[in-house]
Amino acid sequence: MDDLQLLFVLVLFTAAFGAVLSGIPVAFALSGSALIVATIASFFGVFDFSYLSAIPSRIFGTAMFNEVLTAVPLFILMGVILERSRVAEDLLLNMARLSRGVPAGLGISVTLVGVLLAASTGIVGATVVAMGLLSLPTMLKQGYSPSLAAGSICAAGTLGQIIPPSIVLVFLGDQLSGAYMEAQREIGNFAPDPVSVGDLFAGALIPGVGLAFLYMVYQFRIGILRPSDCPAMVEEDGEDLRLIVILASLLPPVMLIVAVLGSILAGAATPTEAAGVGALGALLLAGVRLARETEGTTLARKVVLAGLAAAFLLIVLRSVADLRLSAQDISAFDTGAIIVALIASAVLLAGVAAALWILRCAGTLSDTMMATMRISTLAFAILIGATIFSLIFRSLGGDEIVLEAMQSIPGGANGALLAVLLLVFVLGFFLDFIEIVFIIMPIVAPVILQSDINPIWFGVLIALNLQTSFLTPPFGFALFYLRGVAPPEVRTTDIYRGVLPYIAIQLLALATVFVFPALATWLPSVLFR
Repeated sequence: MDDLQLLFVLVLFTAAFGAVLSGIPVAFALSGSALIVATIASFFGVFDFSYLSAIPSRIFGTAMFNEVLTAVPLFILMGVILERSRVAEDLLLNMARLSRGVPAGLGISVTLVGVLLAASTGIVGATVVAMGLLSLPTMLKQGYSPSLAAGSICAAGTLGQIIPPSIVLVFLGDQLSGAYMEAQREIGNFAPDPVSVGDLFAGALIPGVGLAFLYMVYQFRIGILRPSDCPAMVEEDGEDLRLIVILASLLPPVMLIVAVLGSILAGAATPTEAAGVGALGALLLAGVRLARETEGTTLARKVVLAGLAAAFLLIVLRSVADLRLSAQDISAFDTGAIIVALIASAVLLAGVAAALWILRCAGTLSDTMMATMRISTLAFAILIGATIFSLIFRSLGGDEIVLEAMQSIPGGANGALLAVLLLVFVLGFFLDFIEIVFIIMPIVAPVILQSDINPIWFGVLIALNLQTSFLTPPFGFALFYLRGVAPPEVRTTDIYRGVLPYIAIQLLALATVFVFPALATWLPSVLFR
């Protein structure tokens, strides 16, 4: 590596991050700065334009024909439907009703809803905004400290980063899979065990739920020591607290979460297949929810309910019978089950059509599709820009610089890992998680994973770190989301002060997983090995 190559690599990094921080869209900042620097470097004989011929194949191989990434728009669709149809709103309101009389009960219920919304949407912005609009006025009305209320909502909203099925885990799993295979080839291992998104989902489950538990312990402690900051809720006149009413809003989304996450962890479905089930289930639940408020949809609601029953019946039939039409020997029982499954599939299809009709009548369908397309396009545009950036970075010899830098860090593999975690933490002050995953991971992951570091443990540590970045002032995105919907009496300083204890809790969780890797590696080893 000569000094000229080192100079251009540094210029590339400086130009890319400067463009991102200046406000240029990330996809164009990454690809544009890389192409400009590559053009200049070619005049000095440092870069060969023939490397650019690999861009089309990389884009098609990474984004267009990648089955894993197909799960991303489906999970986004699932989350947007639940948020726009106010299924999430019902969940939050009824969970708060169950917390009557419990010290800091409203704050604890916000965290519990954050867990459920994280497992059903994975979209931090939508979760923080929804809970900010619904919970923050109620918490302030009940006498909560503005800083504690704001911090609780921001922290609960970021759980979508670490609790599966999370979009960041899908992207991380895809990046780690390729990086791990490349790293193992470099050290001569040509048949390593693959790393899948399902592995990362299983690895993140215990740390994610444990982090939510730490949040609730902190809130309960505040409720005991400083009850004036988070008084217990009192029952209001006219509220319907019947158990059947509360369960009617709580059970459907919980069952959907169990179906999606359980099918992945049980090995019955890939993340992409489970995402399809989640999007379909969210659509049916939204149809039932919105039909109660939309005139002329009574019959359609009955058809949607029949579709939900048919979906459940198909799951049961799949578990007790062989539904393959191509099987050589089909028993009489399986023949009957296949006939019933075909009828149930037709009913399910009618239920989906009815749900789409209800969403259209409610004026929700168009907004839902546009929001899903907008978020998905943003993510994949950044992926394409990062692919171009990564290709030119490596063509300039940047991977050799990273390898030399990692090897020079004291402490060996763990020292290098700590350096990467510190880098990700600092970048989280300025960049979104998608940008960090696509810029940093292709560069550092192949180097880090050449050692004996477990890739699942590494991925969970990065995910926890990225979650912390959503809360760190002054540029934590969750803080901005809440500031946009918070009432005037909640000052920005209240939001910043409120998240500080939760940042400390997240750093404690990160340190715990770092010291005890089994927290991230035990469950995948039990489920998938």
